[in-house]
Amino acid sequence: MISRSTIDRVFETARVEEVIGEFVQLKKAGSNFKGLSPFVDEKSPSFMVSPVKQIWKDFSTGKGGNAISFLMEHEHYSYPEAIKWLAKKYNIEIEETEQTSEEKAQINERESMFLVSSFARDYFHNTMLNSNLGKAIGLSYFKERGFTDETIKKFDLGYCIDEWDNFTKAALDKGYDLKYLASTGLTIVKENKQFDRFKGRVMFPIHSMSGRILGFGGRILTADKKAAKYLNSPESDIYHKSKILYGIYQAKKEIAKQDNCFLVEGYTDVISFNQSGVENVVASSGTALTSDQIRLVNRLTKNITVLFDGDAAGIRASIRGIDLILEQGMNVKVVQFPDGEDPDSFAKAHSNAELKEYLENSAQDFINFKVSLLLKDSNNDPIKKASVIRDIVTSISKIPDSIQREVYIQECSRIMEISERVLFSELAQLLKKNIQEKSKKASRKQSAPQQDPNEPPPEYFMQQESAQMGLVKGGLVSTEKIDELSKYEKEIIKNLILYGNEEVEFTEDVIDIDENGKESIVIKKYQNLVSTEIYLHLQDDEIEFSNPVFQELYSTIIHQLNQLEKLHINDLVNHSNPEVRDIITSVLMDEEDPNMRLSDWEGQNIFVTNALEVLFKAIPDVIFNLRRVLIDRKIQELMKEATENSAINIDLETIRNYTNLKMRLFDKLNRVV
Repeated sequence: MISRSTIDRVFETARVEEVIGEFVQLKKAGSNFKGLSPFVDEKSPSFMVSPVKQIWKDFSTGKGGNAISFLMEHEHYSYPEAIKWLAKKYNIEIEETEQTSEEKAQINERESMFLVSSFARDYFHNTMLNSNLGKAIGLSYFKERGFTDETIKKFDLGYCIDEWDNFTKAALDKGYDLKYLASTGLTIVKENKQFDRFKGRVMFPIHSMSGRILGFGGRILTADKKAAKYLNSPESDIYHKSKILYGIYQAKKEIAKQDNCFLVEGYTDVISFNQSGVENVVASSGTALTSDQIRLVNRLTKNITVLFDGDAAGIRASIRGIDLILEQGMNVKVVQFPDGEDPDSFAKAHSNAELKEYLENSAQDFINFKVSLLLKDSNNDPIKKASVIRDIVTSISKIPDSIQREVYIQECSRIMEISERVLFSELAQLLKKNIQEKSKKASRKQSAPQQDPNEPPPEYFMQQESAQMGLVKGGLVSTEKIDELSKYEKEIIKNLILYGNEEVEFTEDVIDIDENGKESIVIKKYQNLVSTEIYLHLQDDEIEFSNPVFQELYSTIIHQLNQLEKLHINDLVNHSNPEVRDIITSVLMDEEDPNMRLSDWEGQNIFVTNALEVLFKAIPDVIFNLRRVLIDRKIQELMKEATENSAINIDLETIRNYTNLKMRLFDKLNRVV
C-alpha cells in the first residue's frame, strides 16, 4: 500500500496541464487550456483544463476531476496505479507499506492482465539480452536489421525461445495465474496442455499511450510457410487491435511538438524511423486503418502524413484509409517511396538529413496523389477518367469543413480539366446521400435496445443539441421543462461548493411584542457561513435530496464542515465516486464552458451581477423554493392517494395547512399567486 506521505507529495507536485498534455493536444485559451475531448469524437474543442484550479472538465460528456481522476478515466488505472504513474513522471520515490491479503485480492482481472503483460515484456527482453539462445537468435536478428542497443531498449524488443512452454513455465514459477496468461493470449491452453503462443518469435511489445503493455506482435524467424510471418496477441479486455497504434507511446511528445504524425504500416518501419531521428511516427500494425486509431492521433495533431512504399497494389489497398482521416476533419498528405523501397529500407539507406529532406519535398496533397495514382490506370479512357473524378469527389465529400471542400473542388477542377459546376453538383448529391445515411443510422440507434459502446452515449447528443440553444451549464443538460426539485437541489449544491466558506449577512423576520402586547414583524440581521445557513435550514425540515449523488455530495460536505469547520475543495475533487467528481468539476469549471461565457454577454453590454453581492437573498430564495416544491408534491400525493382509494377520507385540514404554508413561502419570495 502506498504511504500517505507519498500520495501527498504526488498531489503537491503533479500539474494537471502537464499530465493531460501527455495524452491530449492542449492549446492556450486565456488562463486555461483547451483541446478535443479524449472520450468522444468531436470537431470543436470542449475539453478544458484549469492550471489555477488544477482540474479538468470535458463539457461533451460531463466528466471532470484532477490529474488522478483523468488517468483513472482515460487509462483505466486503479487509484494506486495512477499515483505510481505520477510518482514515476515526477521522480518521486514511492514509500509502500505491506499489503494485506484482502487488499491484494482486490486487484481486478484487468490489472492482473496488465501485470502479466508487463512481466512478459521484461522476460522476453531479458531472455534476448542475457540467455545464450536469446543472444544467438533474437539479438542477432535485430542487430542484422541495424538496430542499436539504445533502440532495442527504447522499444522493449525481445525474444521468445523456441520451446513449447519456456515462457509459461517461467511465469507460473513466478506465481502468475494461468488464467491471466490465457486471457492475454500469451499462453494457449488446450485441455491439460499449455504452450507459448509466440515460441520462436522476436517480440514487439505494444504500448498504450501511457506506456502500459497491451499486447505483443511476434515475427517468426524460420521459413515455415504454414506459420504466419507476424502474429499478434488475440483480442482481450486490454488489447483491441483496431484501437491502438504501434509506437504511439514513444511518438506522442514529438507528434505534438512537430504538429504532424507520420503513419506507416509495420513495426520495423516505426523503429527504423526513430533510429534515424524521425520520432513522430506510428504504425497501424498491418491492419486496415480505423476511426479509433485516427482519433488517437487527432488528440495530438490535426496533420497526418501517410507513407506508402513502391508497391502499387499495397497503395490501392491502403488508400481507403485516407477517406477515414478526412472524415475526422484532419489534414492529409502522402509520401510515396521509390519502387522497391519501404520506410524501413529507405531510412536505413539514407542519413537523417536525407530522410527528412525526402519527406518534406515528396509530401503531396492527397488529391494530387490520388489523381496521379488513379489516372495511370485510366489510359485516357473517358469512362475510367469519369470514375476517377467520382472517386476524388467522394473523398472530398468526407471533409466536414465546407471551405476546405470548396478549395479542393477548385483544385480538382483545375487538375482534371472539368468545370466546377459539374463537380459541385456531384458533391451536393454525395453530401445529401451522406446526410440520409446518417439519419437512417441515427434512427436505427434510437430503436435499438442497447447502446453501441463505440458511439457516444445519447446524453452527449442531447448536450450538443442543448449547447446550440445555449442551455448547457456545467456539463449537465438543462431544458425549460427540467424537474423543479432537481433544479433547486442542484442550485443548493452549487452554492455550497462555490460559496460554502463565505460569511454573509443574512436577515430573518422576527415577531416583536411591545409593552402593550402588540405584535409586529422586525427584520433581524445576523452573520453566518453560507454552508452553515444551508445546513440549518435543511436540518430544520429534515430535508434529504431526491438525487442520490447530490445527497452523497451533501453528506460529504457536511461531514467535512463538522470535522474541519471549513470546506476543502481539493478533497472533494478527489472523491471516490466519479459522479460526485463530475458535479464538483462542473460547478468549478462552469465559467469555462465554451458555450456559456460571461464575456459573450458583456460583449453585448449585458452585465451579470456578482454572485457574492446577492448571496444574502439567493440562499434563502433557493431554500424557500425547494420547500415550496416539496410542499406542492406533498399536497399532490395526498390528493392522488385519496382519489385512487375512495376508502380514504381526504385530510382537508392537512392540505389546508400545507397550502397556507406554501402561500407564506410565496410571500417570502415576493411572488404573486
